[in-house]
Amino acid sequence: MVNLHKLLPCVEMKKLLKKLLAIALLLVAGIAYYLFVNLPSRGSGDPEEDPSTIDTPIPATSPVALADLMEIPALTSEGRIVQHGAYVSSYNTETLIPNWVAYELTAEETGGSHTRDGMEFRMDPDLRGCTQAMREDYSGSGWSKGHLMPAADAAFSNSTMSETFYFTNICPQNETLNAGDWQYLEKRVRNWANRYGSVWVVTGPIVGENRYGTIGDRDVVVPDSFYKALLIRKKNGSYSAIAFVMDNDEDRYYLKDCSMSIDELESLTGFDFFPALDDKIEGKVESTVRLSDWGIR
Repeated sequence: MVNLHKLLPCVEMKKLLKKLLAIALLLVAGIAYYLFVNLPSRGSGDPEEDPSTIDTPIPATSPVALADLMEIPALTSEGRIVQHGAYVSSYNTETLIPNWVAYELTAEETGGSHTRDGMEFRMDPDLRGCTQAMREDYSGSGWSKGHLMPAADAAFSNSTMSETFYFTNICPQNETLNAGDWQYLEKRVRNWANRYGSVWVVTGPIVGENRYGTIGDRDVVVPDSFYKALLIRKKNGSYSAIAFVMDNDEDRYYLKDCSMSIDELESLTGFDFFPALDDKIEGKVESTVRLSDWGIR
């Protein structure tokens, strides 16, 4: 015969163990739910939460820090900001050309000895996930791959020169302009950097009426013209600025004839150049052009 007095403690122990197990399971479920709700999702597909779905690169320097740089235009939501060793680019993922490329060129940097040997045009690795132009878009198009920051301005190191061949620094450009008056202007920029110690440069395309349409399977927009906005600080501490615009064609462009004030260029492009200048200085510098500061007659 079974001794009930001995069996009852065992039954009560099993009931207690079941209760403890149920409580433990509830605690585990609660912790799992808390982690699911509060920790960042890694596979949700929500671009606000899933870094793998975000096509905007995180710049090496935050926009606040970039805004402190003299050469950076006022930052807007337009374009993907990409920062490299020698330049910063605002890349337009609709036109597949930069809105602008900005950099400071110092006298020391103009004496670089690195060459273009072995350099290849290629997509910018910092914009993976974004549609970019490719070499195939330019092939047979009749347009050259025009640098905005010229490779010669980044010849102070092999890596910086290589970065100028990213398509975040390239536009379809008339070959005659690219190898002619535009290249001459680029050489003058290096001369001004040597003369004044440094020059702040913002350069880019003006799409305008888009007279030349697009090229390639990705419809890379061909600009109507190109601009450069330049700022120098003279030995007496005062600033001087000038802008140039050249159409994307085979015409001749003399610097005096294609020069203008920064204010005039801002009206053409819609960008606010050199906002880091003190407002009082900016208003005066950007409204006038002193050709003598640039050696232009």
